[in-house]
Amino acid sequence: MQITTNTLTRLTRALAAMGSVLCLASLAACDQLATVVGQEVSSSQLETAVSFRATVVGVSDGDTLTVLDATDQQHTIRLAEIDAPERGQPWGDRSRQALSALVFGQRVSVQQTDTDRYGRVVARVFVDGQDVNRAMVKDGHAWAYRQYLTDDTLLATEARARSERRGLWSMSDARTVPPWDWRQGVRVGQARLDEGATPGELRDRAPEQPVQSLLSPRAEPADGLSSSGGSFTCSGKRYCRQMSSCEEAHYYLQVCGVSSLDGNSDGEPCEMLCGTAG
Repeated sequence: MQITTNTLTRLTRALAAMGSVLCLASLAACDQLATVVGQEVSSSQLETAVSFRATVVGVSDGDTLTVLDATDQQHTIRLAEIDAPERGQPWGDRSRQALSALVFGQRVSVQQTDTDRYGRVVARVFVDGQDVNRAMVKDGHAWAYRQYLTDDTLLATEARARSERRGLWSMSDARTVPPWDWRQGVRVGQARLDEGATPGELRDRAPEQPVQSLLSPRAEPADGLSSSGGSFTCSGKRYCRQMSSCEEAHYYLQVCGVSSLDGNSDGEPCEMLCGTAG
């Protein structure tokens, strides 16, 4: 019998349904099945995805990294279907360190599934055959990202990590706040904090967090743009007052990892400049 893609998809869904039943009886069985089904899901989903090899040269947080491909083109990668603690959130630094330990300086396989609104490559990343996205959830350094989840087996992987109190799950319930809830809370709290603050205070309030990187700063042309025209380069800029445009601010936050541009850690840099301040 010929096994078509549709047949494989139906089989995968059937196995996932069986996994839900097994999870009620045994977390160990659930986790084991999640690994098997997850491999099948990843294979079937990535058959038509854009794939390339690259070297990891920077890690911004537990779900974002920077790579250089074979042509020395730089890409910012957002790990698909997972969400790691934000900078400033409990376990945020340890999550970033865990991702660094897995991939920093390594040759990886990038399996692109989408491009997000910031222009980042959304992808599953593999190092020496290991699914990095799943490993971050399995070791308790990230959540399965419900809003964008297509691989439901990551929920089983997360449940296993939680039951064994791995990583962030070793903290109290009050400190294990999902990043999507944390970001919402930060927006509300920051809005209250910013009432009455001057634009200068808003720009300089947050100190820059260190971002591990192999990239050396490049010389900055006088106009802040590269000689090729229109494209930005990572240089010594750290503050919103140094940005020439909202586009440049997004570049420095997402590609160069200059976190001081995002004082409330909501993914939006220089909100006064970009007109997104609430």
